[in-house]
Amino acid sequence: MQKIKIGVIGTGHLGSIHTKLWKHNLDVELVGIYDVDKDKAINIANEYLIKSFDSLEELFKNVDAVTIASPTTTHYEVAKLAIENKKHCFIEKPITSTYNEAIKLIELAEKSKVLIQVGHVERFNPAIKALKDTRMEPMFIEAHRLSQFKPRATDVSVIHDLMIHDIDLMLWLVKSEIKTLDATGVSVITETIDIANARIKFENGAVANLTASRLSAHPMRKMRIFQKNAYISIDFGNQEVEHFYLSENIADENAEYAHLLGSIQDGLKNQNIYYSKPSVPKLNAIEEEQKAFINAIKYNEPIAVDAYSAAKALKYAEEISRQIENQR
Repeated sequence: MQKIKIGVIGTGHLGSIHTKLWKHNLDVELVGIYDVDKDKAINIANEYLIKSFDSLEELFKNVDAVTIASPTTTHYEVAKLAIENKKHCFIEKPITSTYNEAIKLIELAEKSKVLIQVGHVERFNPAIKALKDTRMEPMFIEAHRLSQFKPRATDVSVIHDLMIHDIDLMLWLVKSEIKTLDATGVSVITETIDIANARIKFENGAVANLTASRLSAHPMRKMRIFQKNAYISIDFGNQEVEHFYLSENIADENAEYAHLLGSIQDGLKNQNIYYSKPSVPKLNAIEEEQKAFINAIKYNEPIAVDAYSAAKALKYAEEISRQIENQR
């Protein structure tokens, strides 16, 4: 099958990573890049021996699909133009600046029969991959996503920049509708929200407590999941997983590095407490989401992170932001 021709729009931090990885992907032909910063685009184009296009229109004439890694505020207009030109879109998160924009893109993509995948990269984190055979039925989720201050991300609030990762994961893991949402937060050194907390209750009784900050001295990307007979700790930054669970098996042969910690007498049952540290595969998460995007185009595989899911995460990010803004 002929290689998919790819173009990258935006050559900032993520755009540069996408450019590098696409260049080494054997299933695609990286045709070129576009950025409003012409000098930067030319430098990157020269580094990877690709073309720097002078306009989006010129780029669209030469590709089958694009990665959109420009600032969030430009996502809607850039993606709209790409879709109108019948180009499949990989859009970095958040999908757009607003939920309404996301819905418009979805409708346009359906009409134009093109695919949209959104870069909620934590779904491809090796730590998440390590849990692929683990039954996930969260009753309580505690997530902390803390980052040192980076000026490049201040065009959006910490909710749309960082917390939205955990909003997406939460919605993906909890198969239920949200019942209530309460949020608090403050601006400290930017005009947008720098620290935020949200407590979410679901119709099925599950609860999630999400915290995000971009003013932390010590970065942290952790999620703790409590469910019936199990506790799972996921460290996205260090790509590690710890799993504590109950089992009636005297020896759990299915758990790698499992250790028996004790037992609980429960009526006629004797449940054992196990600790397991699953083996985490060595994967590049962005490379994996790129592969999923190409497989969706070439082989009609399900879209890994579809625009509907991304729009739903954005909808609740907006609600969290709205509640906090109303308190200021």
